[in-house]
Parts: sequence; structure tokens; C-alpha cells
Amino acid sequence: MIIKLGRPSRLGLSLALMFCTGCSRAPSFEILGSFFPAWLVCLALGFVFTAVAHSALSSARVVLAVPILTYPSLAALFTFALWLSFFR
Repeated sequence: MIIKLGRPSRLGLSLALMFCTGCSRAPSFEILGSFFPAWLVCLALGFVFTAVAHSALSSARVVLAVPILTYPSLAALFTFALWLSFFR
């Protein structure tokens, strides 16, 4: 069964355009004259804080049971916390 569709109406097109609009401006930081998206800055800082946490845990001689899950989870936690602190 083939359904033949007609021309889209003006109301349908205007509703589609209304729902396709985005934010007025994407959150970004200016670093050395270049704009970087905020999520990228938060991710980089999350990795830095995870490396600091790794250094602190290593110097305290804490043995982690599953480090392959712990460090990505710490990176995600730090990134999300930074994102919330910047854009609250």
C-alpha cells in the first residue's frame, strides 16, 4: 500500500521551524583568542582532577579493586560537577 502525501502546509512548516530552533548562543570560553565549547573545557579539567586524585591515592598507598572502572567514573564525576558549577 502506497500513501501519497501532498504538499506540506504553512502551519506544518512553521511548527517544524519553531521546534528546530536552538539556543541563542552556545556556552563557550575564550582561551588565547579562540573560543572552545564549555563541555570541552570541563572535560579537560575533569581529566586533570582525575590525575590529581590518582596521584593522591597513589601517595596514600590506596589499592583500588577495579581501577579500570574507578578512574573513568571519577573523570565523569569531576566533569559533571564542573559543568554544574559553571552553568548553574
